[in-house]
Amino acid sequence: MSDQEQADAAEDAETEAETESAGLEDGDFVRVAYTIRTADDDRVIDTTDEAVAEEAEIDTEEHEFEPRVIALGAGHVFPSVDEAFIGAEVGDEGVVDVPAEDAFGAYDADEVETVKADKIPEDSRYPGAQIQIDNRQGYLETIIGGRARVDFNHPLAGEDLEYEYEILELIDDREEQAAGMLGMYLQDAPEVRIETVTEEEETVTEDDDGEETVETEEVEKDVLYVTATQAMQMNQQWMFQKQQIAQDLMSRLDLDRVVVEEVIEGGGMGGLGGMMGGMGGAGDIEDALEDVDVDADELADELDGELDEE
Repeated sequence: MSDQEQADAAEDAETEAETESAGLEDGDFVRVAYTIRTADDDRVIDTTDEAVAEEAEIDTEEHEFEPRVIALGAGHVFPSVDEAFIGAEVGDEGVVDVPAEDAFGAYDADEVETVKADKIPEDSRYPGAQIQIDNRQGYLETIIGGRARVDFNHPLAGEDLEYEYEILELIDDREEQAAGMLGMYLQDAPEVRIETVTEEEETVTEDDDGEETVETEEVEKDVLYVTATQAMQMNQQWMFQKQQIAQDLMSRLDLDRVVVEEVIEGGGMGGLGGMMGGMGGAGDIEDALEDVDVDADELADELDGELDEE
């Protein structure tokens, strides 16, 4: 190996070492185990650890407790946590202090309002009830006579948090990345697959004389197929933000299209099939009609007679 080749190899090795030591970067996908607690009273508000949830007396039946896939820089975690992850490495663990301003905002006394009690459903007229008034979420502090005091702040507004984490692995597979992103949005990761499809595209060019030429070429498109579960279709965030979610997926995963596939389980037309089966096939119906002797004039006379009697 020549001196120049040796120098080039050494430079490549140095560059690779610098890249590896740079750690995680904006846009990377990682699988993270975490527990979020309030700083003042150590109350667990979210966790991926079922044992921690059980100890905190959080309902474990309606939730899946497993590490989450997040995209750095995508707003999947608090800004201060994002900052801590940039430059970190797989295997790192620690605790990030999250000030209230970076979490659910400072507490705003102006967000506590007095409203007429009749704006609140009767079965929710008790202190602590979660209610919705004029498309605003809040909880009922007190209710006296015809007036109610409602706090429209987020329940965790003004709370400093502690984000305890462990970075488990870097996710390079795009299907895992897509499922992870959907899981963050929907709290449930649907089945996904990415396929490369070949399509024909037409391009129109115009020469100096104004004559148009149409050319057709085959292009490859990366398409994400998402199997829509019933829970996904009922999810309010998906119903109102599906366009934004799809755009985020395409942008971050370098996709050309997102296709949502609806799957309907069950017997389909079984009930109607049973009805038709009871009636018989087309041949049976024709035979039955031939056996019925109906005289139209006679039937009309009968109807006229009944109307005259009335």
